[in-house]
Amino acid sequence: MLDLGAVTEVFGVDRRLAPSWYEFSICAHRRGHQRTRGGPRINVDHDLDELAVADTIIVLPVARFMHERPDDAVLDALNAASSRGARIVSLCLGAFVLAAAGLLNGRRATTHWPFCGALAETYPDVQVVPNVLYLDEGDVLTSGGVAAGIDLCLHLVRNDYGAEVANNLGRALVFGPHRDGGQAQFIEQSVPKTDEHLGPALEWALENLDRRVTIDEFATAANMTRRSFYRAFRARTGTTPYRWLAAQRVLLACRLLETTQLPIEQIARDAGFDDTSVLRKHLAQQTALTPTAYRRTFGHTPR
Repeated sequence: MLDLGAVTEVFGVDRRLAPSWYEFSICAHRRGHQRTRGGPRINVDHDLDELAVADTIIVLPVARFMHERPDDAVLDALNAASSRGARIVSLCLGAFVLAAAGLLNGRRATTHWPFCGALAETYPDVQVVPNVLYLDEGDVLTSGGVAAGIDLCLHLVRNDYGAEVANNLGRALVFGPHRDGGQAQFIEQSVPKTDEHLGPALEWALENLDRRVTIDEFATAANMTRRSFYRAFRARTGTTPYRWLAAQRVLLACRLLETTQLPIEQIARDAGFDDTSVLRKHLAQQTALTPTAYRRTFGHTPR
């Protein structure tokens, strides 16, 4: 129910964040009442025929499919949708369904981290990558546990509508900022503002992205020693201060590329990169795009 609620909140509620939003529906192998984990029942209006017209299909986790094969009708419908170019997404244990359909053969995939070993053992043709939030293989995407599934949903919105819309949606959901898929899925990533030390330090760093921030300055902003700060930062975010700063600079550069017509050289400076070559390197690592290509793809200059 939690995964279903997350997907519904992201794709099924039009918050007027973009000129048009997703057409959302819930389907199952048959219409009618479906029992969910924990006992609640929901009434499903659509059967598998809905998969024949969907552009994006999100498969929710069902624990029994770790041990038993899903209905052939489900697997056939997923394969047919994939063959016509639909985007197939799994949340958490939904990866076992995609693997049973053969959609993950020869691909990288992930699932909730305690079950990555079982996925690799049951489906040896899948390149299972543990300890990541989600993996984007283009037309097939997989994610870890519930929070990682929300990250993947926001990643889809980001790809479809751009960073600004995805960030606004994240704020509407009171969800943390964008998390890169390569971050560890079992470490808490977002640091609340109420965190006595790291919260104010992160806010200070975000206000100073346009200049070179040293770790000593970062630690001072947290009122901690360098060593204590580094350990606390890693434990609370799952990454290092250097990588976090680089990721935030890329996010800032993306927003500027999307919403302004500033020269790329100026955007690189405003985001705290030494020059455009450094911006290009970090942007390519996170989006596989050059600054020019990113602006062409996601640019939405305000009127």
